[in-house]
Amino acid sequence: MAMIHRLREDLPLIEADPKRGHAEDFLRMLLGKEPSKIQIEALDLYLILLADHGFNASTFSARVTAGTLANLHSAITSAVGTLSGPLHGGANEKAMEMIIEVGKPRKASDYIEKAFETKQKIMGFGHRVYKVDDARKPHLKKMAIHLWKERDDLTLYEVAEEIEKQVKSRKPIITNVDFYSAPLLYGLDIPTDLFTPLFAMSRIAGWTAHVLEQYSNNRLIRPRARYIGPIDRTFKPIEQR
Repeated sequence: MAMIHRLREDLPLIEADPKRGHAEDFLRMLLGKEPSKIQIEALDLYLILLADHGFNASTFSARVTAGTLANLHSAITSAVGTLSGPLHGGANEKAMEMIIEVGKPRKASDYIEKAFETKQKIMGFGHRVYKVDDARKPHLKKMAIHLWKERDDLTLYEVAEEIEKQVKSRKPIITNVDFYSAPLLYGLDIPTDLFTPLFAMSRIAGWTAHVLEQYSNNRLIRPRARYIGPIDRTFKPIEQR
């Protein structure tokens, strides 16, 4: 991923260093400079916290594919395809775009008020499973503030906090893992269009573990469908239609 980014930006390529940790070397190869200790810790935390998360859509897709005894690469490709959907992957990218658009903490109230009035979806809020805060969120939030303090500019982090405050003052809805992972990744100087690929880079570990587990005690995953359409309809011959 780092190589592809540098190619598209017409930057010199940087070879991997197997003596370095995964997070450290990725940042070095992506950004072309030595990452700080807090930057390494931040990305390492992100990669660990997002490595797996139960039977989410992409993991389920990988296991369905593995259940047919397709090979590992096909199962992971299936997961990546599922992750490409904006209701699964891409939420942190959209959350960061919103934070950048708001720009300053004092503008958050008007932005959120308008979003509620127009029924605009606010990315980074709500979860299909959790009704209380996602346990991963406080760790990402804490690490994000350390990153922005190191940059000596807390503006965008404070925008994120104010957006959370304004949303919660209007509706009892939780922030999810995407919301604070956005300023964390942006604070690492990672371009927003790499947020979803980076999510996939993290989740590869979980997907692979699920696929191997599926192989170890495999049964074809074949859900039944229940017809809920109209019944007892009168058939009309084609020539009478």
